[in-house]
Amino acid sequence: MQGDVFVQATNESVRLVACDGTLRDEWKTSDGSDILSAKCNPTQILVASSGGKLHCLSAAGGKLKLTASKTFEHEVACLDCTPMNDGTSSPICAIGLWSMEVVLASMSDLKVITTEPTDEDVIPRSTLLCAFEDISYLLVGLGDGQLITYLLDESTGALSERKKLSIGTQPITLQTFKSHTTTSVFAASDRPTVIYSNNKKLIYSNVNLHEVLHVCPFSSDAFPDSLALASEGDLTIGGIDDIQKLHIRTIPLGAQPRRIAHQPETRSFAVVCAQIVGEDQCDVLRLVDDSTFETLNQYQFEENEFVGALKSCAFTDDAATYFAVGTAISLEHEDEPSRGRILIFKAEDNTLCLIAEKEVRGAVYNLNAFKGKLLAGINSKVELFKWTPREDDGHELINECSHHGHIVALYVATRGDWILVGDLMKSMSLLLYKPEEGAIDETARDFNANWMTAIEMLDDDETYLGAENSLNLFTVARNMSAITDEERSRLEVMGEYHVGELVNKFARGSLVMSLRDGDNLHVPTLLFGTANGVIGVLASLPKDVYEFTEKLQTCMNTHIQGVGGFKHSEWRSFRHELRGKSEPARNFIDGDLIESFLDLKPEKADAIAADMKCDRAEITRRVEDLIRLTH
Repeated sequence: MQGDVFVQATNESVRLVACDGTLRDEWKTSDGSDILSAKCNPTQILVASSGGKLHCLSAAGGKLKLTASKTFEHEVACLDCTPMNDGTSSPICAIGLWSMEVVLASMSDLKVITTEPTDEDVIPRSTLLCAFEDISYLLVGLGDGQLITYLLDESTGALSERKKLSIGTQPITLQTFKSHTTTSVFAASDRPTVIYSNNKKLIYSNVNLHEVLHVCPFSSDAFPDSLALASEGDLTIGGIDDIQKLHIRTIPLGAQPRRIAHQPETRSFAVVCAQIVGEDQCDVLRLVDDSTFETLNQYQFEENEFVGALKSCAFTDDAATYFAVGTAISLEHEDEPSRGRILIFKAEDNTLCLIAEKEVRGAVYNLNAFKGKLLAGINSKVELFKWTPREDDGHELINECSHHGHIVALYVATRGDWILVGDLMKSMSLLLYKPEEGAIDETARDFNANWMTAIEMLDDDETYLGAENSLNLFTVARNMSAITDEERSRLEVMGEYHVGELVNKFARGSLVMSLRDGDNLHVPTLLFGTANGVIGVLASLPKDVYEFTEKLQTCMNTHIQGVGGFKHSEWRSFRHELRGKSEPARNFIDGDLIESFLDLKPEKADAIAADMKCDRAEITRRVEDLIRLTH
């Protein structure tokens, strides 16, 4: 506080202590009630005591002086008097009550200005007054990990534009801090989050810590501009890097990584690496701690055995979680591997334990956890294995059923009883598992000749996404309204797009923190990786958003000349060597092009807005919302 003193609050009193440890003054409640919580700024102290009592103290001249008191009908759960805009005092305070209400009161007399119900059944655990980019906010952290934000009118105390989102599952503690002269808010919870503002919108960024219970700014000669972070078992002093949505950390492995799987239950990664041993190359499975990235243990495969698949999985009637590895044994005299293995490992006491193995007739190209069983793509067939107990209390993999008819079943994706197979040359086919019959049957396929490099099922269960070796993406769908069996057995092409990169992996996930906010647009996303090292995002847009962005894309192509005179529409046209010609992209939007609207000169942006018959500010807002939701 001002005057080189600090405040110590105990359940009996508030103490004003000099930096040399001398007690300057002490204040106690007049009725002897216990002090439950306290908050201060450089000149004011706000104290809550039992019985719903609230007290405001000043600390002028090294003395504590009671300036106001008030009694509420309910106990005070949390309070805040943080000054706005780097001031030394605050004209208002925010109080959270056990009645699930938030109260704004004047600091001079504690007169209530505004009472706002949270409309939740959870007690507020932290309140915070703050300002970002000259906009004042009230943040309320609840006991179940939800955060409520309000716009605050400082002159009237009115609260507006309530938004609720979930950033964790445990109580939230809010604290402002400075990061490179910019004010940000640290939300301590089981998923710690930094809140900041960009273009007058609140942005939420994950912090690479597992759990933080309390946080406060901490600065010294040894640790300038740092934070002190307390968890249940330790205290951490550290700083926040330049705040960004995507943080990248490189971990040297000393070998070429080929497959990776994460297992949250054991807090570990399994990583398959190809490493040189003498003059030969062999594959090794490493167990890596998911916090420190330290290699805990490793398993070396046999000579001429190469890993094609790695998956974390669990089985029916078995509480343990395992790593499943699929391999191929490559021999010089064989054009295609005729043997391979499926190995089941358990991560236990920082060690990889081989629990079971099964030899199979062919190379294992993929593995999927499926209905409490293990689904494998082995050469030209898809096989389903069940986890069966043995008499010696162990388990083994037993073949239940399979499906033939593929050239090479390179990729498999599943959802429910449905199985999507990406073939080496025969595009995609859709299979259905029938547990009553113990069989897998084909229901539909794409009859185009596509050399697949990745596949995925989209969120609507009837549309399927594929990438092929001509650097294109395409979608196919089942024709549910078809009359004949022949039409229903055909997967119809719905969308085509030239991405210009060899996509070799789709993964469900997002590059940004997923926030459940009922007021905002929900956009399911997929990540994709390419052979050139690119990580990209695919988003499934609602119909109205798609129509808006498609119109914007068309208008931008009319007004913007491509690099070197190339037309954007020609670059994104679907090209396939077997067709002999390119066809216009359809049902895909180029997000990079849409995002470039924000970088246009005002006169160019106004011309595009005029063609769209829409205000430029509205277009900017909608584009910014899409960017915030996707990356």
